[in-house]
Amino acid sequence: MKTIASIFGIGYVAKGGGTIAALVAAIIWYFLNPNIALQCSLAIVITIVGVWVGNKVEADWGKDSSKVVIDEVAGMFVSLLFVPIGFWHVLIGLVLFRFFDIAKPLGIRKMEAFKGGWGVMLDDVLAGIYANIILQIIVHTNVLEPYL
Repeated sequence: MKTIASIFGIGYVAKGGGTIAALVAAIIWYFLNPNIALQCSLAIVITIVGVWVGNKVEADWGKDSSKVVIDEVAGMFVSLLFVPIGFWHVLIGLVLFRFFDIAKPLGIRKMEAFKGGWGVMLDDVLAGIYANIILQIIVHTNVLEPYL
């Protein structure tokens, strides 16, 4: 459980474990280049597994331990759903996701009040949703086209 929750030990990094986990997720997404069905499956499965392992490790690590970084992977995957997979899109998705995950505006912090693994996962999933909305706007308005 701890290996999965910490994404193979990334969660044990003293500072920046969440950012490293999100970066690893972004790199995996970029190189895996999943189709829409696989994108949805990955986001859903990682979220469900995250809730499960979040519940399991809470007894040993406490509520929403920084060692648990599977939530960053889920949030990162959600932020990239249905977005063209290109270097700049993935990088912007990473920056947006980390902004929302760290700042926790617009009700994101309230998600942490849920018990167990749900509290661990839902704030990151909502951060991913907000990042995805902005990324969708960027993609569909071609606002970055002159710079890409």
